[in-house]
Order: sequence, then C-alpha cells, then structure tokens
Amino acid sequence: MNTVSQPDKNIISKRVDRFFIDLYSVTRFALLFFKEAVTPPYEFQETIKQCFYIGFKSLGLITVTSFIIGMVFTDHSRPALADFGATSWLPSLTGAAIIKALAPLITSLICAGKIGSQIGAELGSMKVTEQIDAMEVSGINPFKFLVVTRIIATTFMVPVLMFYSAFIGLTGSFMDIHFADQASFTMFIHDVFIKIDWKEIISAVVRTVFFGFTIGLIGCYEGFNATKGTVGVGKAANSAVVIIMLLIFIEEMTIVKLFR
Repeated sequence: MNTVSQPDKNIISKRVDRFFIDLYSVTRFALLFFKEAVTPPYEFQETIKQCFYIGFKSLGLITVTSFIIGMVFTDHSRPALADFGATSWLPSLTGAAIIKALAPLITSLICAGKIGSQIGAELGSMKVTEQIDAMEVSGINPFKFLVVTRIIATTFMVPVLMFYSAFIGLTGSFMDIHFADQASFTMFIHDVFIKIDWKEIISAVVRTVFFGFTIGLIGCYEGFNATKGTVGVGKAANSAVVIIMLLIFIEEMTIVKLFR
C-alpha cells in the first residue's frame, strides 16, 4: 500500500498554508481598496487617465478579434441550422451567443492578457525600483494613486468594452449573413434582439463588472507585492494573467448559474 512520504507531506502542507496566506492577503488588499475608494481625497484625474489608457489601448485588438469571431461563429453555425432548414434563426443564434456569452468572455480574457499583465509589470517595476517608497516619502498615498485608480478604471471600462465588442461581433455576423443570404440590416437587428431580454443584458454587464474588478485587483496585487528585482516583475505579470483568467472562468460559471 502506497503512503505519502514525509517530504511530500511537508510540501503539500506548505502549499496549503501558502494558499490561505495568499487568500488572506488578497482579501485584505480588496478591503483596503474599498476603504481608500470612499475616503477623500479622490484621484479623479488619474482615474480618467487610466480609463482612457485601458479603453483606447484595447480597442484595436478587441476590434479585430470580435469581428473575426462574429464572422467565424456565424459561418460555422450555418451548416448545422441548414440541416434542419432553420437558417432563418441564424441571426437570433449568433446574437444570443455574442451578447450573452462571447462578448463578455472574450473582452475580459483580452483585457486579462493585455491590461492585467501591463498593470502587474508596471506596478512591479515601480515596486522593485523603490518608486512606490519614494511616493510615500513625498506625501503621496501610493495605494490610492496607483491601485484604487486602476481598479476603478478596469471595473468601469471592461463593461464598456464588452458593449463595443458585441457591436463589432454583430457587425461581423451581419456581413457574413448579408453576403450569403442578402439579409437586410433592419431584419438582422430585429432577429438578433427578438430573443434577447433585459435579463441577459444585465447578466452580461454584471459579469463584466466582476471581471473588470478582478483584472484590476489581481493585477495591482501582484505588481504591488512584487519582489526580487526584474525577475519579480516578470513573475508578477505572468502570475497576474494566469490567476485572472482562472478567476474569470470561475466567476463566469458561478454568475451564469445564478442568472439561469
């Protein structure tokens, strides 16, 4: 009968301890964010600046990705519906898929890879070069200026980018349907939203708010706690992306079940 050796038990014990320590640290970090977010003074200018950076720098990638996904999903769905003589349902199918599932998830994953890693690397670089310590010495609250502004910006901008992604995805879907079936734009929009109600739209917004908060929180946490020089910066950026994507899938599953 196989038994777990003592060294293996120690490794497992250390990993379990590390998990709960990290969970406690992230929880404290999140609670500190909520405290600082409602405590004056407020960094409105820096928050707007971060919103611009996050939104503007993500537009190109989201545009290309969403357009391609809209066209490809529509093109792959057509044969399946054609087997049942139901190609007229194609706009409704693609609309429901894009608005309810693809746009929130794709937008959040793109932002996780691009924005999450950027925040982790940026704050990590500032941490290891002692710029954050210099801000404290000069009388600036680095947590409020660097962390609160970025978390608020991601929480606000990811839902905005989701609507943009859905629009671009539907545009790609319409072009594919129009070239294949000569469908009018008016009929396409009607068919898309005939099966979509406010519950699905609210669900998409709620999910992307949570996704945006997660991206900002984990990206800032990893960067703000980076150590060991340039190696720590790379580790912070990589850890931020991996953890954010894992949490996004967990949140997606949980919220979808709640809004069924």
